[in-house]
Amino acid sequence: MTNSSPDARHTVKFHPSGSPSDGGQPTAGNRLPAAERREQLLAVGRQVFAETGFHGSSMSAVAERAGVTKPVLYQHFDNKRALYGAILSQVGESLEQAVFSAAMAASTGREQVFAGVDAAVQFVAQNPYGFQILLAAKNSTDDEWRGLAHRWRQSMATQIAALIVVEGMLPAHQEALAYGVVGMVESMMGSWLDAENPALDAASLSADLAALAWFGLRGLS
Repeated sequence: MTNSSPDARHTVKFHPSGSPSDGGQPTAGNRLPAAERREQLLAVGRQVFAETGFHGSSMSAVAERAGVTKPVLYQHFDNKRALYGAILSQVGESLEQAVFSAAMAASTGREQVFAGVDAAVQFVAQNPYGFQILLAAKNSTDDEWRGLAHRWRQSMATQIAALIVVEGMLPAHQEALAYGVVGMVESMMGSWLDAENPALDAASLSADLAALAWFGLRGLS
Protein backbone atom coordinates (compact mmCIF):
# COMPACT_ATOMS: atom_id res chain seq x y z
CA MET A 1 0.00 0.00 0.00
CA THR A 2 2.86 2.39 0.64
CA ASN A 3 4.86 4.10 -2.10
CA SER A 4 7.88 6.35 -2.32
CA SER A 5 6.20 9.04 -4.40
CA PRO A 6 2.85 10.78 -3.95
CA ASP A 7 2.38 10.56 -7.72
CA ALA A 8 2.49 6.79 -8.12
CA ARG A 9 -0.76 5.32 -9.42
CA HIS A 10 -1.91 2.04 -7.95
CA THR A 11 -4.88 0.31 -6.41
CA VAL A 12 -5.17 0.69 -2.67
CA LYS A 13 -6.83 -2.06 -0.68
CA PHE A 14 -7.73 -2.04 2.96
CA HIS A 15 -5.40 -4.09 5.07
CA PRO A 16 -7.00 -7.28 6.45
CA SER A 17 -6.78 -5.80 9.94
CA GLY A 18 -7.97 -2.38 8.81
CA SER A 19 -11.26 -0.57 8.64
CA PRO A 20 -13.23 1.20 5.92
CA SER A 21 -13.64 4.13 8.31
CA ASP A 22 -10.57 5.67 6.69
CA GLY A 23 -12.44 6.29 3.44
CA GLY A 24 -15.40 8.65 3.61
CA GLN A 25 -18.72 7.61 2.12
CA PRO A 26 -20.70 9.60 -0.48
CA THR A 27 -23.73 11.44 0.86
CA ALA A 28 -25.81 11.57 -2.33
CA GLY A 29 -26.47 15.28 -1.98
CA ASN A 30 -27.61 15.13 1.63
CA ARG A 31 -26.85 18.24 3.64
CA LEU A 32 -24.42 17.94 6.54
CA PRO A 33 -23.33 20.39 9.23
CA ALA A 34 -20.15 22.19 8.14
CA ALA A 35 -17.87 20.34 10.56
CA GLU A 36 -19.22 16.93 9.53
CA ARG A 37 -18.94 17.81 5.85
CA ARG A 38 -15.33 18.86 6.28
CA GLU A 39 -14.47 15.57 8.00
CA GLN A 40 -16.22 13.61 5.25
CA LEU A 41 -14.28 15.49 2.56
CA LEU A 42 -11.01 14.87 4.37
CA ALA A 43 -11.81 11.16 4.59
CA VAL A 44 -12.70 10.97 0.91
CA GLY A 45 -9.59 12.98 0.08
CA ARG A 46 -7.40 10.48 1.93
CA GLN A 47 -8.77 7.68 -0.19
CA VAL A 48 -8.47 9.53 -3.49
CA PHE A 49 -4.92 10.76 -2.85
CA ALA A 50 -3.82 7.33 -1.65
CA GLU A 51 -5.16 5.76 -4.83
CA THR A 52 -3.77 8.18 -7.41
CA GLY A 53 -1.25 10.43 -5.65
CA PHE A 54 -1.33 14.22 -5.42
CA HIS A 55 -0.70 15.00 -9.09
CA GLY A 56 -2.92 12.18 -10.31
CA SER A 57 -5.89 13.43 -8.31
CA SER A 58 -8.26 16.33 -8.85
CA MET A 59 -10.82 18.28 -6.89
CA SER A 60 -13.42 17.01 -9.36
CA ALA A 61 -12.55 13.41 -8.43
CA VAL A 62 -12.83 14.19 -4.72
CA ALA A 63 -16.17 15.96 -5.17
CA GLU A 64 -17.57 13.13 -7.27
CA ARG A 65 -16.43 10.48 -4.80
CA ALA A 66 -17.91 12.46 -1.91
CA GLY A 67 -21.22 12.95 -3.69
CA VAL A 68 -21.06 16.74 -3.60
CA THR A 69 -20.66 19.52 -6.12
CA LYS A 70 -17.30 21.21 -6.64
CA PRO A 71 -18.58 24.51 -5.14
CA VAL A 72 -19.34 22.63 -1.90
CA LEU A 73 -15.81 21.23 -1.86
CA TYR A 74 -14.33 24.69 -2.50
CA GLN A 75 -16.32 26.10 0.40
CA HIS A 76 -14.07 24.04 2.68
CA PHE A 77 -10.75 23.95 0.79
CA ASP A 78 -9.46 26.68 -1.53
CA ASN A 79 -7.61 24.26 -3.79
CA LYS A 80 -6.09 20.80 -4.03
CA ARG A 81 -2.94 21.80 -2.16
CA ALA A 82 -5.02 23.10 0.74
CA LEU A 83 -6.93 19.82 0.93
CA TYR A 84 -3.77 17.70 0.75
CA GLY A 85 -2.01 19.82 3.36
CA ALA A 86 -5.01 19.60 5.69
CA ILE A 87 -5.00 15.82 5.33
CA LEU A 88 -1.29 15.57 6.14
CA SER A 89 -1.65 17.81 9.19
CA GLN A 90 -4.70 15.96 10.45
CA VAL A 91 -3.17 12.50 10.07
CA GLY A 92 0.12 13.48 11.70
CA GLU A 93 -1.53 15.25 14.61
CA SER A 94 -4.08 12.47 15.17
CA LEU A 95 -1.42 9.76 15.16
CA GLU A 96 0.77 11.73 17.54
CA GLN A 97 -2.13 12.38 19.90
CA ALA A 98 -3.20 8.72 19.88
CA VAL A 99 0.32 7.51 20.68
CA PHE A 100 1.12 9.92 23.46
CA SER A 101 -2.30 9.89 25.08
CA ALA A 102 -1.92 6.13 25.43
CA ALA A 103 1.69 6.36 26.62
CA MET A 104 1.04 9.06 29.19
CA ALA A 105 -1.88 7.10 30.65
CA ALA A 106 0.51 4.25 31.52
CA SER A 107 2.43 4.10 34.80
CA THR A 108 5.79 2.48 34.16
CA GLY A 109 8.32 2.91 31.36
CA ARG A 110 7.56 -0.55 30.02
CA GLU A 111 3.83 0.10 30.02
CA GLN A 112 4.35 3.41 28.26
CA VAL A 113 6.32 1.79 25.44
CA PHE A 114 3.84 -1.03 24.95
CA ALA A 115 0.81 1.29 25.15
CA GLY A 116 2.31 3.84 22.75
CA VAL A 117 3.33 1.24 20.18
CA ASP A 118 -0.06 -0.47 20.38
CA ALA A 119 -1.80 2.87 19.82
CA ALA A 120 0.36 3.47 16.74
CA VAL A 121 -0.40 0.04 15.29
CA GLN A 122 -4.13 0.38 15.90
CA PHE A 123 -4.16 3.85 14.35
CA VAL A 124 -2.43 2.64 11.20
CA ALA A 125 -4.73 -0.38 10.94
CA GLN A 126 -7.75 1.92 11.12
CA ASN A 127 -6.23 4.63 8.89
CA PRO A 128 -4.30 2.86 6.12
CA TYR A 129 -4.95 5.58 3.53
CA GLY A 130 -3.88 8.37 5.86
CA PHE A 131 -0.71 6.60 6.93
CA GLN A 132 0.20 5.89 3.32
CA ILE A 133 -0.07 9.59 2.48
CA LEU A 134 2.07 10.49 5.49
CA LEU A 135 4.80 8.07 4.42
CA ALA A 136 4.67 9.29 0.82
CA ALA A 137 5.06 12.89 1.97
CA LYS A 138 8.26 12.02 3.81
CA ASN A 139 9.87 11.06 0.48
CA SER A 140 8.19 13.72 -1.64
CA THR A 141 10.14 16.21 -3.75
CA ASP A 142 7.65 18.87 -2.62
CA ASP A 143 9.22 20.96 0.14
CA GLU A 144 5.87 21.70 1.82
CA TRP A 145 4.77 18.08 2.03
CA ARG A 146 8.20 16.88 3.12
CA GLY A 147 8.30 19.63 5.74
CA LEU A 148 4.95 18.62 7.20
CA ALA A 149 6.06 15.01 7.45
CA HIS A 150 9.39 16.05 8.97
CA ARG A 151 7.69 18.17 11.63
CA TRP A 152 5.51 15.22 12.60
CA ARG A 153 8.51 12.89 12.90
CA GLN A 154 10.48 15.53 14.82
CA SER A 155 7.64 16.03 17.29
CA MET A 156 7.27 12.28 17.79
CA ALA A 157 11.02 11.85 18.31
CA THR A 158 11.21 14.75 20.77
CA GLN A 159 8.49 13.26 22.93
CA ILE A 160 9.94 9.75 22.74
CA ALA A 161 13.37 11.10 23.69
CA ALA A 162 11.90 12.47 26.92
CA LEU A 163 10.88 8.91 27.84
CA ILE A 164 14.40 7.53 27.35
CA VAL A 165 15.90 7.94 30.80
CA VAL A 166 19.45 6.61 31.01
CA GLU A 167 21.87 8.06 33.54
CA GLY A 168 24.56 10.19 31.91
CA MET A 169 23.06 10.04 28.42
CA LEU A 170 23.26 13.32 26.50
CA PRO A 171 20.09 14.81 24.99
CA ALA A 172 21.50 14.42 21.47
CA HIS A 173 21.98 10.71 22.11
CA GLN A 174 18.41 10.40 23.40
CA GLU A 175 17.11 12.16 20.30
CA ALA A 176 19.08 9.89 17.97
CA LEU A 177 17.64 6.81 19.68
CA ALA A 178 14.15 8.29 19.54
CA TYR A 179 14.43 8.77 15.77
CA GLY A 180 15.51 5.14 15.58
CA VAL A 181 12.31 4.07 17.32
CA VAL A 182 10.19 6.23 14.99
CA GLY A 183 11.94 4.80 11.95
CA MET A 184 11.49 1.24 13.14
CA VAL A 185 7.77 1.73 13.63
CA GLU A 186 7.40 3.43 10.23
CA SER A 187 9.33 0.68 8.45
CA MET A 188 7.54 -2.23 10.08
CA MET A 189 4.11 -0.68 9.66
CA GLY A 190 4.79 0.11 6.01
CA SER A 191 5.91 -3.45 5.36
CA TRP A 192 2.87 -4.81 7.20
CA LEU A 193 0.49 -2.74 5.08
CA ASP A 194 2.25 -3.79 1.88
CA ALA A 195 1.73 -7.51 2.60
CA GLU A 196 -1.19 -9.12 0.78
CA ASN A 197 -1.44 -11.75 3.52
CA PRO A 198 0.49 -10.47 6.54
CA ALA A 199 2.02 -13.10 8.79
CA LEU A 200 1.05 -11.12 11.88
CA ASP A 201 -2.24 -9.65 12.94
CA ALA A 202 -2.33 -6.19 14.53
CA ALA A 203 -2.07 -7.50 18.09
CA SER A 204 0.93 -9.72 17.32
CA LEU A 205 2.70 -6.98 15.38
CA SER A 206 2.11 -4.56 18.24
CA ALA A 207 3.56 -6.99 20.78
CA ASP A 208 6.64 -7.68 18.65
CA LEU A 209 7.28 -4.01 17.89
CA ALA A 210 6.93 -3.02 21.54
CA ALA A 211 9.26 -5.80 22.64
CA LEU A 212 11.91 -4.72 20.13
CA ALA A 213 11.69 -1.12 21.28
CA TRP A 214 11.55 -1.84 25.01
CA PHE A 215 14.25 -4.48 25.30
CA GLY A 216 16.47 -2.59 22.87
CA LEU A 217 16.26 0.54 25.03
CA ARG A 218 16.66 -1.48 28.22
CA GLY A 219 19.95 -2.83 26.89
CA LEU A 220 21.34 0.72 27.06
CA SER A 221 20.76 1.19 30.78
